[in-house]
Amino acid sequence: MDVKRTGIVLKPNNSRVLFRPFEVVSQERTVKIIARVMSVSDAHVTALLGDVMREFQGRHQRLRNYFLERFESVRHHLLTDEALSEERRLLIGAYFTQEYSLESAALFNPSLVWHPDQSGLPKGSRRFVLSLRATGEGHVSSITFRSGTVDAKNTITVDPPTRFVTTPHVMPNPQYEKPLFQRKLVELGLSNGFTEQMFLLLDEQFSISQLEEAIRRVLRQFRAKQAEWEPVSKGVLALAKSNYESFYEPDQSLSERCIFPYSPTETNGIEDARFVLFQEEDGATRYYATYSAFDGKIVLPQLLETEDFLRFKISTLNGPEVRNKGFALFPRKIDGHYAMLSRQDNENIFLMYSDMLNFWYTKELILKPTYPWEYIQLGNCGSPIETEAGWLVLSHGVGPMRKYSMGAFLLDLENPSKVIGRLSEPLLAPNENEREGYVPNVVYSCGAALHGRELIIPYAMADYASSFATVSVDEVLAAIKAC
Repeated sequence: MDVKRTGIVLKPNNSRVLFRPFEVVSQERTVKIIARVMSVSDAHVTALLGDVMREFQGRHQRLRNYFLERFESVRHHLLTDEALSEERRLLIGAYFTQEYSLESAALFNPSLVWHPDQSGLPKGSRRFVLSLRATGEGHVSSITFRSGTVDAKNTITVDPPTRFVTTPHVMPNPQYEKPLFQRKLVELGLSNGFTEQMFLLLDEQFSISQLEEAIRRVLRQFRAKQAEWEPVSKGVLALAKSNYESFYEPDQSLSERCIFPYSPTETNGIEDARFVLFQEEDGATRYYATYSAFDGKIVLPQLLETEDFLRFKISTLNGPEVRNKGFALFPRKIDGHYAMLSRQDNENIFLMYSDMLNFWYTKELILKPTYPWEYIQLGNCGSPIETEAGWLVLSHGVGPMRKYSMGAFLLDLENPSKVIGRLSEPLLAPNENEREGYVPNVVYSCGAALHGRELIIPYAMADYASSFATVSVDEVLAAIKAC
């Protein structure tokens, strides 16, 4: 097959920084920092704030607003209710803010979907959204975006990003459903006497503030069990905060948007988002992405939903088969059911069906490692792509020396549990220019797209940078059927 590498390389750029909270672990230190700023004269406050703004304002948008938000988050540490000038509030906020270079270490594992806005393009061209896993200090991963076009000749152009990056406004879920919340706590092993008492205080629908109040009341009422129940209460709150919404202002360009870890389950990163443009049965479309939330110990599969890449809804995936990584949603329902590929055992590829997008209870093994380049494990490289010949799935296989290569297989359109065929040799393997990086000998993708009869494949190189390759889908299908 004639797989064409484009030569485009998206490398991490350590000058793209965002602002985030600087959290001082000790309450005593927080009070001391605020006290020091409170001791400064008004004239000195003006001078200090001027220095901060001259040094940092050109690197960020809406920095003053964020400083005021950070002040409000530490206001309760003030010793009096004395009214403070805006300059002093801004300066206090600056002391509890830090810059973070979100892609200083790596920019990899891309996923490509067609942009919701296809206006103003030449005939035969399509605009895309490319999501990437950005990794910075502390190996914390987030989701960042680029845009670009593929023209009638399959030439790929990536729009240059602006220098700004901004995290979204975040809102916890306004309402939680008690039966669903109870079910997830059972799956996480967080159901005990504490949660029984807590749910007695909650209605069938409740807000996060009502949940927090119920937790406080139960811990106060059962003081003798506080040491035993407090870890469970933290787990309950972590689950609640894993369901939230985030949004950006319309004037923020796509490359300036970053989905940064927010909930306790995401403290160590948001990994490997697999985006898909999903078509509902009524013809409406929306984008979904599955990703792995990681807190340093546990991987929690999550679901992201958006219609416009401005507003995102994040929720947990639930059910006994929501385990491990690598979930990839089919782009439409099959026989009235949602369908998803998965890999619960770190080795094989499974097919799952569900009537509810957030709940998955069964799985069926459909593919095992068969060829030498995939003997260690198999996995998908994004959501299935619908073709007239079947569901085309890009895969990855791991072989000797933990070398990752990309392959492909084909599933029946009506019955995806039926494997029509698969490539016996890799579609794409790391060449000499791609094997060196953060993790050597790896090529990997989280989602490709079909442009006419050409397959557009974004892929990561050695878990460091990203590129694109293209190949005729007819050649791929012919090769699969010949194996």
